[in-house]
Amino acid sequence: MKQKHAVVIGAGFAGLSAATHLAINNFSVTLLEKNDSPGGRARKFESQGFTFDMGPSWYWMPDVFEDYFSHFGKKPTDYYELIRLDPSYSVIYGKDDVLDIPANLNEFKARLEEIEPGAAVQLDKFLAQAKYKYQVGIHDLVKRPSRSLMEFASLALVKDVMRMDIFQSMSSHVRKFFKSDKIIRLMEFPVLFLGGTAGNIPALYSLMNYADIALGTWYPKGGMHEIIKGMVALAEEKGVKIQYNAEVEEIEIEQGEAKRIRLTTGEKIRTDVVIAGADYHHVDKHLVNPKYSNYSEEYWDKRVLAPSSLIFYLGIGKKLTNLRHHNLFFDEPLAPHADAIYTNPRWPEAPLFYACVPSVTDGMVAPANMENLFLLIPLAPDLEDSEEMREKYYEMIMDRMEEITGQEIRSHVVFKRSYALSDFKADYHAYKGNAYGLANTLKQTALLKPSLKNKKVSNLFYTGQLTVPGPGVPPSLISGYVVAKEVIRENS
Repeated sequence: MKQKHAVVIGAGFAGLSAATHLAINNFSVTLLEKNDSPGGRARKFESQGFTFDMGPSWYWMPDVFEDYFSHFGKKPTDYYELIRLDPSYSVIYGKDDVLDIPANLNEFKARLEEIEPGAAVQLDKFLAQAKYKYQVGIHDLVKRPSRSLMEFASLALVKDVMRMDIFQSMSSHVRKFFKSDKIIRLMEFPVLFLGGTAGNIPALYSLMNYADIALGTWYPKGGMHEIIKGMVALAEEKGVKIQYNAEVEEIEIEQGEAKRIRLTTGEKIRTDVVIAGADYHHVDKHLVNPKYSNYSEEYWDKRVLAPSSLIFYLGIGKKLTNLRHHNLFFDEPLAPHADAIYTNPRWPEAPLFYACVPSVTDGMVAPANMENLFLLIPLAPDLEDSEEMREKYYEMIMDRMEEITGQEIRSHVVFKRSYALSDFKADYHAYKGNAYGLANTLKQTALLKPSLKNKKVSNLFYTGQLTVPGPGVPPSLISGYVVAKEVIRENS
């Protein structure tokens, strides 16, 4: 059989995954990347001896990474060294009110028991359900392409789905087990990775708590980009050809079939199949002729997007105290911030924020006796973004962080770079400047997500955070695998 040529657009987690799966299944694969380095949102940059991961910083669900590399006869440890963090992370409710989350489950249960008597027993019950959801959800449901109801029609699966709490909110589910506001906020935190609040995310996603508490929080030495380096090395070993600074201007379609990819340089690349790992809306509205669009602009405008972010990459010229590798600043109430993201979009009055100090764990990412500090504020998509607004929020969260941790930080900043909505748009063509894709609400789950295949073009597929299974690093790895399977099935 003649070898078919596939073009994959975008060298993020999903694009690399799709490309490598195709390459071991007798496809010739060209992977096109708009930027000058791989990784998409998981790119890195270096300055003044600091190495900054630009986006993802949490390594959860290690079994998903193991499963990915196992498809190619490899292990994560062939490419990077993993360190389990202990404590996993720190939740900061206010000055002198900090909860470190131990890696050891019994220690964690004892910590909860101190906050709410009886919480340890309740946690066992909560985690038993969450484990079941994880096993069915991550090892079955998310690997379905969600192109037909028949995929979910087996009696066994229907029974599984009924046990998965998909019609109940995470918020009401957590409150069945715990009463303490501190514990409730802690249990609701992981669904923020799914782009929504606990009130509009299905309780199915308590599986994230199982990932957090039972499977642990890890760190690849050298930073999250080490995963990308490993994936690139593996892709190239399997024959994938990667072109950088290769921005796609048009997918040329003739009689309902994608024939060529035209780059902004004018270069044209013939293809038998296209997998778009670039922003779905950008591909749908700007890279294909309008008559081949999958969805209307009105459709896209009605989607519930996960948040965007304001990020600060800071090099600190001294060692910091009272901060762990991962730190969640919950010193302000969530409801007003959530309202500013989802209900009445605006810059939040008193935002919650996240601080990552990877140099606490890894001396490779900062010069000696200095710290690498990453700060992130979740924001509504499509806000007006200006340097003045970025600076206002920098000062706001620095005031709080210095007060709560009892140290001066700003005067020791030796490197500073900000990144927000306009940067997401420029670097990734991100729809409305989103950072995480679509929120995993009930009405945007499985078949209700944008389809992984174009309805009008026979050989155009999509992968990544705006299609199945959804946002996040592990789901993106799975997304590449799922779409590759569909391409292989239709071309065998």
